[in-house]
Amino acid sequence: MTLDKVDTPVVETLAIVGVGLIGSSLALAAKEAEAVKTVRLFDASGDVRKRATELELGDVSDTLEGAVAGADLVMICTPVGVIGQAAGACGPHLKSGAVVSDVGSVKASALKDMLGISREDVFIVPGHPIAGTEQSGPDAGFSTLFDGRWCILTPASSKDEAYEQAVETLSRFWKAIGSTVEVMTPERHDLVLAITSHLPHLIAFNIVATAADMEQVTEGEVVKYSAGGFRDFTRIAASDPTMWRDVFLNNKDAVLETLGRFTEDLAALQRAIRWADGDALFDLFTRARGIRQSIIEAGQDTAAPDFGRSTDED
Repeated sequence: MTLDKVDTPVVETLAIVGVGLIGSSLALAAKEAEAVKTVRLFDASGDVRKRATELELGDVSDTLEGAVAGADLVMICTPVGVIGQAAGACGPHLKSGAVVSDVGSVKASALKDMLGISREDVFIVPGHPIAGTEQSGPDAGFSTLFDGRWCILTPASSKDEAYEQAVETLSRFWKAIGSTVEVMTPERHDLVLAITSHLPHLIAFNIVATAADMEQVTEGEVVKYSAGGFRDFTRIAASDPTMWRDVFLNNKDAVLETLGRFTEDLAALQRAIRWADGDALFDLFTRARGIRQSIIEAGQDTAAPDFGRSTDED
């Protein structure tokens, strides 16, 4: 599906710091929709910069300063754990009035870290596109990654008119590349994502690790017969280890809260199985099935048979 081009660019120059799946997809989407006039990119890895140049993702700079100086919108697309470091390095080179955002899935820590720029003439507006795949690197990007997906903005509490205009500019950018924008507090975002994304990933990592331990017992049959629920867990567990390590370390309070609730519910399920409480099991499974239908009706997935989609979001 091709993105609709906007009548005029939302901003003149977009700078992308970190050229992985999200960064490369942003570059492609922004160019295809003509949401910006110029896309500049920087990555700390020379190999990634070289590949981004080969893929013609935009104007690739060998220095951070070369990418962000004069940019109207700076998108930090690094792992959560180094957002503050990246933002601090950008700070001295930003032009007055620049909007600085990110794409990380933890927002309270991102806002705190990016405010470390300590410049009153730039606008810090954290964001999180609810889109992605288990793939990583500049080759993984594609222009329609954000099409029809939510992007949550978590601005600081401010009644300043200029800041509100910066939030609006960022919102228009995400809408221009196909996203539906929602605004909420960083704390609410982190609690919502803990249950919708972070906990499912934690469970997937753990199930796959447990299965790996079981491989010796089952003599390879876990892998052999994985074309079921386990296969779907392995797709999630294939996600970038560095990114998810940083997510759990930076959103530990919300994750531990949801993990505690999950553990209590799991214990109740264990009791139902132990005592052959079929009614309790049936009621739980029916309620869970209804949630799946709600997700389909909300347009967040399709009811088509899934035999290994290549662009599913997590």
